[in-house]
Amino acid sequence: LICKKTCVDNTFATAWNQRPLQLGADLVMISTSKYIGGHSDLIGGALVTGNPALAEKLDFLKTAVGAIASPFDAYLALRGMKTLDLRMARQCENAKKVAEFLENHPKVLQVCYPGLASHPDHEICLRQMKTGGAVVSIRLVGGIEDTKRFIARLHYFVLAESLGGIESMVNHSATMSHHSMSKEQREAIGIYDTTLRLSIGAEDVQDLIEELNNALS
Repeated sequence: LICKKTCVDNTFATAWNQRPLQLGADLVMISTSKYIGGHSDLIGGALVTGNPALAEKLDFLKTAVGAIASPFDAYLALRGMKTLDLRMARQCENAKKVAEFLENHPKVLQVCYPGLASHPDHEICLRQMKTGGAVVSIRLVGGIEDTKRFIARLHYFVLAESLGGIESMVNHSATMSHHSMSKEQREAIGIYDTTLRLSIGAEDVQDLIEELNNALS
């Protein structure tokens, strides 16, 4: 039953930014550790469906397997949802401004952000999302040592594997999230030594832009 259904991971967008069930998906999965919680202090996930038969099957598996959140993690997720609208609006607005700045910087080779007109899937973003989201991926000019120097100059951006917190974070994919892959495997999917994932937070956007500009100089 589950394997024949369409499942969408909506973690980066959340239902605030995109609603897959309304677009025809059968099942939506989301990491509540990210934007739902919003403060980088919980571990959890959720499955959402509008299909009664699928919901019954998932409920059985939840009971049989025991894959449920602890009471305190559930509390943190509910707390985070109370400010989801405020946080997402600010973080997504910040992300677009950061992406626009970086797209025009000479030391940035590539910016990947669906909210930019230059993104190949920008039209899809306009049709089904409220904004381009709050994650901006970039590829810097130079090599891995240049990238390490850039990261070392950041102060507002926390070096972290995660994303979605109210604070800005930077992830160096080659040595962190995709470190288990070979360089050839990473580059085959568009991840280079100079690729960085920026999770844009709710700080003053001018502070973020100034810091990025200083780190690139």
